[in-house]
Amino acid sequence: MKKHKFITRSRPIFATIALVSFTAVIAQAQGGSSSSSQSSKAQQVQLSGRSQGGASVSVQQSGSSSTSSSVNTINSTVQVQGNYAGSINAPMDGTGPVDLTFAQAIQLGLHYNLGGIASDASSRQLRAQRLSALSNLLPNIYATLAESAAKTDLQTSGISSSTFSSGSVGGGLSIPAVVGPYHYYSLEGNLSEQLSLTDLHNLKSANAAHAAAVLNMRDTREFVIVAVGGSYLRVLASIALVESQEVQVQYAQASYQQTAAQLQSGTKAEIDADKSLVELQTEQQRLSSQKGDLIKQKMQLARIIGINPGRDLHLAEKLSTDIPVSDGADASIGYALKHRVDLQAAGQQLQAAEEAYRASKSEYLPSFAVSGYYGLQGTNPNKGAGVFSASATLTVPIFNSGKTKSDVQQADAAVMQRKAEATDQRGVVEDDVRSALVDLQVASHQVQVAQSNRTLAKSTLQQSLDRYAAGVTNSVEVVQSQETLASAEHDYISSLYSLNLSKISLARAMGNAEETIPDMLKGN
Repeated sequence: MKKHKFITRSRPIFATIALVSFTAVIAQAQGGSSSSSQSSKAQQVQLSGRSQGGASVSVQQSGSSSTSSSVNTINSTVQVQGNYAGSINAPMDGTGPVDLTFAQAIQLGLHYNLGGIASDASSRQLRAQRLSALSNLLPNIYATLAESAAKTDLQTSGISSSTFSSGSVGGGLSIPAVVGPYHYYSLEGNLSEQLSLTDLHNLKSANAAHAAAVLNMRDTREFVIVAVGGSYLRVLASIALVESQEVQVQYAQASYQQTAAQLQSGTKAEIDADKSLVELQTEQQRLSSQKGDLIKQKMQLARIIGINPGRDLHLAEKLSTDIPVSDGADASIGYALKHRVDLQAAGQQLQAAEEAYRASKSEYLPSFAVSGYYGLQGTNPNKGAGVFSASATLTVPIFNSGKTKSDVQQADAAVMQRKAEATDQRGVVEDDVRSALVDLQVASHQVQVAQSNRTLAKSTLQQSLDRYAAGVTNSVEVVQSQETLASAEHDYISSLYSLNLSKISLARAMGNAEETIPDMLKGN
C-alpha cells in the first residue's frame, strides 16, 4: 500500500520533468531572440592621409637657358593629369562655336570636371561610412511575424521512456518517441543594443574622416580652377602667338615682294630674293605649327570643362597686363596658413587617426550588451499568449591571441605618419607661397623688359627695311631684324602668360583661388 502511494505521487513529478524537457525542445525549435555578445573592433585608417591617386594639377615655372630669346624668360606650364583632364558632357545646345569668358569656363569646370565629381563621390562614400559607424551605437529594433510547423524526435534530445523508468520504485512513465507534427504563430518585437567605447571612438574617427573629405572637396575645387584657368590662359597665349606670327608673315611677305620687285628692276641680286623667300616660307611654317598647337589646346580646354572637343571656342578676354602689388611674404604666408583647406584637411586626417588609436586601445575594455523580445505566440492567430525574453551581457576581454595589440600598433603607426604629414604640410604651404611670390616678381620684371625689347625690335626692323630699300644694306640685315622682332614678340607673350599664371599660382598658394581667380581677367 505504501509502495503504491509512492508511485502515484512520483508520476506527476516525472511528468513535470518530461514536460519541462519537452518545453525546452519546443523552445529550441521555435527559436526566438538570443543574445550573443561579440566585442567591437576598431576601424583602422589608412597609413597616409594624403591622396594616393594619379590625378594632379601643377604649375611649373623654370628659367630658360635658350640663347635665341631676346631676354632670358621663364618657361611656364600647367600640367593637368588624371581625372582633372577629363569631364562629363555639359548640356549645351547647338554644334557651332562657343563664346566663352574666363569666369564661364571656370564655372563649367566646377560643375562638369571629372576631378570634382570624383572628389564628391569620395565624400559621399565617407559620409556613408560615418553613418555605418553611427549605427553601431544605436539600438537595432525590428519585428518578426512567423508561422512555424515542426515534428520533433525526443530521443535525439535524450528523452525516452527508459529515461523515466521507475526502476526500484516499481513504476514507469510512457513518453512518445516523436512529438508532432505541430504548428504555431508568433509576432514579436525585438531589440538589441551594444555599448562600447570602441564604437564611440570609431564614430569620432569617421566624423573626422568625413570632415577631411569635405575639406578635400573644397581643395579639389581650387585644383579644378587652377586647371581650367591655366588652360584658358594657355589658349590665350597661343592665340596671341598666332596673331603675332601672322604679323611676322606679313612682314616677310612685304620684304619678299619688295626684293622680288627690285630683282625684276635689276637693282637686287637673285640671292637676296631667295633669302627673302626662305624667310617667308619659314615664317609660314611657324604659323602653320602654331595654329595646330592652338587647335589642340582648345580641344584640351574643352575636355576639361565638359564641352565637345569638336566645337570651336571663342575666348572673350585677352591676357592681362596688370602687375599686382604683393603684401609681402610674411603676411601672405600667415594668410595661407589660416585659409589653406588642405592644411585643415591634414589636421582632420590626424584627428581621425588618433580616434582610431583610441578605438584600438578601447578593445582592452569591457563592453555591455542588452537584447530581448516581447510578443505573442499561439497555435492560431486568434489565440495567443504573451511571451518575452530579456538578457544583459557584460563582456570582459581576457585573451584574444594578440589581436588587440596588433590593432593598437597599426593605429599608432598611422598616427605617427599622419602627424608627420600634417607638420610637413605647413612647410608645403609656406614653400608654395614663397615660390609663387618669386615667380610673380620675376614675371612682372620680365614683362617690362620684354615690352621694351618689343618696341626696340619693331623700330630696328623698320630701320632695316628703310636701309634695304635705300640700298644701304642687304637682305641679311632685314632677315635678322625680322628674327629679332619675332623673338621679342614671343618673349613678350610668354612673359604675359607667366605673369597671369603667377597670379593663379599665388591665389592657389594662399588658399583663395575660388574667390579671386574667376574675376582676374575682367576688363581685358
